Amino acid sequence: MAAGSLLMNDGHWIPVLGFGTYAPEYFPVSESECAVEVALDVGFRHIDNAHLYGNEKEVGRAIQKKMADGTIKRNDVFYTGKAGGDYIPMDENGKILLDMSTDLCAIWEAMEKCKDAGLVKSIGVSNFNCRQLEKILNKPGLKHKPVLNQVECHPYLNQSKLLDYCKSKDILLAGYNVLGSHRHKIWVDQNSPVLLEDPVLVEIAKKYDKTSAHIALRYQIQRGVVPIAKSYNPERIKENFKVFDFELTPEEMQRIDGMNRNLRYTDLKPVSSHPEYPFHDEY
Repeated sequence: MAAGSLLMNDGHWIPVLGFGTYAPEYFPVSESECAVEVALDVGFRHIDNAHLYGNEKEVGRAIQKKMADGTIKRNDVFYTGKAGGDYIPMDENGKILLDMSTDLCAIWEAMEKCKDAGLVKSIGVSNFNCRQLEKILNKPGLKHKPVLNQVECHPYLNQSKLLDYCKSKDILLAGYNVLGSHRHKIWVDQNSPVLLEDPVLVEIAKKYDKTSAHIALRYQIQRGVVPIAKSYNPERIKENFKVFDFELTPEEMQRIDGMNRNLRYTDLKPVSSHPEYPFHDEY
């Protein structure tokens, strides 16, 4: 079974498995470059980044290196970037054009202008709940729907209701923390259970001679979620790509569905007073 892609609502394709480039602050930024090079060598063609990660230059250099040595062509790579809250659009006189903290529709209009200008091919959102997506979809004069919503998604937080909603609107769901997360001590409760040690994943992994990470990733792919696999360990990067040579049964998918406990590893509580904090809603 070959690695595949999913068609987005704007006609562009996105690889079904992404490589995440975020790393905790104790990782040297230079390691981002090496990790992305390994990921591209292994076969990843979807690279997920953000301005907030502070390593855009390093990730860009890795992509350029792999283009230069013939490993990839630019059209082979789907690159995701994210504008953070510290990005404030201004006019030529330095006047702020919109309130990034509250005006979702105005932010979306700015993103639509970027797409119309050819600065980006596709536009999506991250950490949006159903209500926030509805706000964008019902915006008067909407020109471009979000193609994708990237949210935390794993067997302990399977996002089934949000996934169903997004499918009904022809919006793809991408998942971060798909293998669980304990790396960031500010955002993540260190007492949270370790996803990859869950007996259900361990048992299924033994059947296929795979790892728990393989099962968690394969689960997302089969339900139509685009998982973002994140690692800076070269061997794990190679391992994480080996998810296209087996398939989970419907019964196994149902068992993994049953693991859901609505547990967020990244609940963003330090910003929970923000007017657009997304996790007060059920989904």
